[in-house]
Amino acid sequence: MTELRSKQKRIRIGPFSFKEFTKVVTRFHGFPAPGVILGGIMVNAALKKMPSGILFNALSETAKCLPDAVQLLTPCTAGNGWLQIRNLGRFALALYDKKTGKGIRVSLAPSRIEDFPELKNWYYKLIPKEEADTERLLASIREGGSSLCRIQEIHIQPEILLKVKRGKRIICPQCQEAYPDGGRGSCPACLGESPYE
Repeated sequence: MTELRSKQKRIRIGPFSFKEFTKVVTRFHGFPAPGVILGGIMVNAALKKMPSGILFNALSETAKCLPDAVQLLTPCTAGNGWLQIRNLGRFALALYDKKTGKGIRVSLAPSRIEDFPELKNWYYKLIPKEEADTERLLASIREGGSSLCRIQEIHIQPEILLKVKRGKRIICPQCQEAYPDGGRGSCPACLGESPYE
């Protein structure tokens, strides 16, 4: 048990110990979200492989939990545009050089989950969420750490690197709200893209 405790103390997620990061996630989410904590381990693994001193962007392949870990541990946020979410349904992320597109992709390796039944049950939704033993699940994540990750060197497609120029803002003739001029005559919402009824 002493050996396990000393091993747990050495696990770092960014500037935080595992326990500290769990508290940060709890404050951010309202509960110790396993996906964000696991995401933190993945972000940390990517950061360790990135060259120092470069400006980088992030890409999350899921909209669930992983983007929050990116935002908690890097300067990349949805708000500043440095975090893109491509909802491919895969629990994976990439950090990449803004200029060259070279970077690191980290995904959860299914073969490595097999040794952690609580994690496997949670990840594959083999049991209802409310039946999961959160304490044991978090212990599995802590024990597995970055060994649960698959790390690859990647190169982002050139069209993703292109910075979208929004153009000047104009007033929509239909709703009278300002929007970036895209040459379509009206704002996207008035052209049928509104999420509202």
